Amino acid sequence: MSSSVTSQPTSLYGGQAGRRITVRDISAAKERGEKWPMVTAYDAMTARVFDEAGIPVLLVGDSAAMVVYGYDSTLPVSVDDLMPLTAAVVRGSSRALVVADLPFGSYQSSPQQALETAARFMKEAGAHAVKLEGGRRVLPQVEALVSAGIPVMGHLGLTPQSVNAFGGYRVQGRGQSGDELMADAKDLEYAGAFSVVLECVPTDLAERVTTSLSIPTIGIGAGPATDAQVLVWQDLMGLTPRPAKFVKKYFDLAGEMDRAVRAFADEVTTGAFPTPEHSYH
Repeated sequence: MSSSVTSQPTSLYGGQAGRRITVRDISAAKERGEKWPMVTAYDAMTARVFDEAGIPVLLVGDSAAMVVYGYDSTLPVSVDDLMPLTAAVVRGSSRALVVADLPFGSYQSSPQQALETAARFMKEAGAHAVKLEGGRRVLPQVEALVSAGIPVMGHLGLTPQSVNAFGGYRVQGRGQSGDELMADAKDLEYAGAFSVVLECVPTDLAERVTTSLSIPTIGIGAGPATDAQVLVWQDLMGLTPRPAKFVKKYFDLAGEMDRAVRAFADEVTTGAFPTPEHSYH
């Protein structure tokens, strides 16, 4: 077997490899103590940019419900809504591990439903792994998927698909519920999940979970101690009007887009565009 097949990338973020990142690479990064970034993506062009920047994992999140389709929560988005977005991200990338979110109502009822949904994302969209929300209540689903050869990323803490049960978007895991979250995390690891997202949980709890697990934790509003961090790309680029507390805006893309489209409109209305340089002769 050639060394190109067996070798591990020197690092997840920005590392060079003539193949896709795999869950084994994710596990190896945990063993090395390497921190790494995960970003959402919903189309081929942004996926290409993030992939070429060295982002090792791209999540086609059910957050598409809000940032792509304009809903107020993640609940309305469907499998059929996310399937073409996932396929586009796979086509637009060549190195990143692409994880597809299983939307609300597509896996909760039974392990069989979860398997059928996940199989569609793997076969029809080309996803390399799936993500689902919940702890002990979804362990049969996780076990069924892992047994079928489908890598599973868990999601604990503020699980947006359960926002109505939580009574809103609130920090999770304080007090006794922190012990429950810890138990859920360990159960997910035992069931075969290759990683787990921790969303909106206290920093000390996220640190305890991270040190207790052999699989990587991915934080979003969970402090600095997790193995990885994830943000919705529209949040970090400054497109979201009112981002959550845990979001850091790295660029004012909304402002730059506003300036660019106004400049275009001004040149059109004054006749300055198109010039001979942008015309055929």
